[in-house]
Amino acid sequence: MAERAATLSALGLTATGPGARDARITGLAVDSRQVRPGFLFAALPGSHTHGAAFVPAALQAGAAAILTDARGAAETRGALSGTDAALVLAEDPRQALAGAAALWFGRQPARMVAVTGTNGKTSVATFTRQLWTLIGHAAINIGTTGIEGAFTAPSAHTTPEPITLHRLLAEAASAGITHAAMEASSHGLDQRRLDGVHLKAAAFTNFTQDHLDYHETFDAYFAAKAGLFSRVLPDDGTAVINLDDPRGPELATLARDRGQTVIGTGFHPDADLRLLAQRFDASGQDLRFSWHGQIHMVRLGLIGGFQASNVAVAAGLVIAAGETPELVFHYLPFLEGVRGRMQHVATRRNGASVFVDYAHTPDALATALKALRPHVMGRIVVVFGAGGDRDRTKRPLMGRAAADHADVLYVTDDNPRTEDPAAIRAAILAACPEAHEVADRAEAILRGVDALTPGDALLIAGKGHESGQIVGSDIFPFDDAEQASIATAALDGLI
Repeated sequence: MAERAATLSALGLTATGPGARDARITGLAVDSRQVRPGFLFAALPGSHTHGAAFVPAALQAGAAAILTDARGAAETRGALSGTDAALVLAEDPRQALAGAAALWFGRQPARMVAVTGTNGKTSVATFTRQLWTLIGHAAINIGTTGIEGAFTAPSAHTTPEPITLHRLLAEAASAGITHAAMEASSHGLDQRRLDGVHLKAAAFTNFTQDHLDYHETFDAYFAAKAGLFSRVLPDDGTAVINLDDPRGPELATLARDRGQTVIGTGFHPDADLRLLAQRFDASGQDLRFSWHGQIHMVRLGLIGGFQASNVAVAAGLVIAAGETPELVFHYLPFLEGVRGRMQHVATRRNGASVFVDYAHTPDALATALKALRPHVMGRIVVVFGAGGDRDRTKRPLMGRAAADHADVLYVTDDNPRTEDPAAIRAAILAACPEAHEVADRAEAILRGVDALTPGDALLIAGKGHESGQIVGSDIFPFDDAEQASIATAALDGLI
């Protein structure tokens, strides 16, 4: 196979300083261990270590160019001295890398959309992909659950870093994928991972507390999400905004000021796709909504009132990407629930239901429990915890959310990581002392299932689709849905 190569200028980059040259590049890397002769190595600023520390290793491996910022340039000037490697100095090296990666790989699906928000990203991206597939397009969604649809691949991050992302997009396009919906995490946006993606539309679901261990302030967290509309989505793109969120109208104004078309969704009176009423039963909901004043009724086989909001945003994205509203609305009843998102995983012999949901923030937990209530005649039992090495202020708020909206509570371990699990549970229990403390998650699920009487429902919250539990630096096999099925079968005498 012939070696691929491109000059720095062809990748939108310019070398600087003494000996500046338009180097011939044969690959891109952000990990010095992946550098091969002729590669461009991106020495990026990190939370703990600047990538400049790995420049000597990259040069030893044959790097032809180093992309970095002013600090990185100052720290690597000695290592570069006496080598033929070019130095590319960028004010925002992450953004420069994203642009270079897009040019290097060269292809991506023709219709790209992205969605940001604290909650609902996976559901919206998945519903968007499902609608495109039902219409007849070769489509994928990219995010927390990996790459799903007509082209599949694992992904370690909700929003992959630029080199990985653009490689995957090029592979998908080469495989015939024409439509792709991406989750845009706040980390990914802050780190410019989506820059270089050619979006037709972008969406906003909501904004609540999360990731303050990374962003530190609400303003910084919101600014990262707003970057999807202020920087990544082009001026001629369409912004799909949930106007029910207090920050929704603010983003709609930002989008309009840039010249973007805005599709508002939600119960808000100014919404273009306006939700009017919902009627719930044990297997789903009937939804009444309007599109620019024209009334529609659809049946959704989805549990949880919030799912109507996610469906509305997804429908807005599909319309924004070029489909007719009538065709989109026709396929709404065929949408299926998303793995790990209010997923029905078991039913007791007495008729009680068990659900698994990824809710791992106070607002998400409260929303999930409130959404489940209209579908349940009896009590709501909840099994939940909180992750270690993450925003500690969420823990008592999680306990309060559960106490406010569930009837029977079991506090257990989530992903404790390197923290003391007992300390995490104690922080939660401080806000809900009436809860049962069960450290072992499998036992907590068993006890939650055992507590169910006719008409009750159990929500197992926090891990959703995840198939492992992180304890220390180890990942042990653990699947909430599987554990719930085993517990149900054992208690009902089926195994």
